Amino acid sequence: MEQKENKVLLHACCAICSAYPIELLKDMGYVVVVYFYNPNIYPASEYQKRLEAERKLCKAMDVELIEEIYDENDFLKYVKGYEDCPEKGDRCPLCFELRLRKSAETAKNLGIKNFTTSIVISPHKNFTLLSGIGKNIARDTNLNYLDIDFKKQDGFLKTNIIAKDLNLYRQNYCGCRFSQR
Repeated sequence: MEQKENKVLLHACCAICSAYPIELLKDMGYVVVVYFYNPNIYPASEYQKRLEAERKLCKAMDVELIEEIYDENDFLKYVKGYEDCPEKGDRCPLCFELRLRKSAETAKNLGIKNFTTSIVISPHKNFTLLSGIGKNIARDTNLNYLDIDFKKQDGFLKTNIIAKDLNLYRQNYCGCRFSQR
């Protein structure tokens, strides 16, 4: 399968976090394909709110959205044994790995050479940790992980302005049932 050099699969954790990354990647000359795979989100009603916001954003920004099937059990199996870890503990890197691994698999199946994630725009997430996970997966899959720190140059402020202008749903926790504690 021919690799599409100018395309990037952007894993989107939520619409707010993916707004500015979509804009920046387009400005960099990429054709952006947004991938919504977040089996960590709980409950299902919260997942639906975040998915609807992502749909609204992608329509407004004129980018393709791929919606993966929601099954929280995928997440629960992947983090089994880490349920009692605190937020930002040992469970979180597993959650990142699950979502980035599935993103890379999807990119490869679509013939897209590049992938990245909007998770890194959050000031609450560790850019170095996420980039390391992405690069390891890229090496395993013979893809290119774009380790762009979307927080730079006021990225978090910019993404929030876009989200506010589009009146996107704003969640108040990371997403998993364990982060609600």
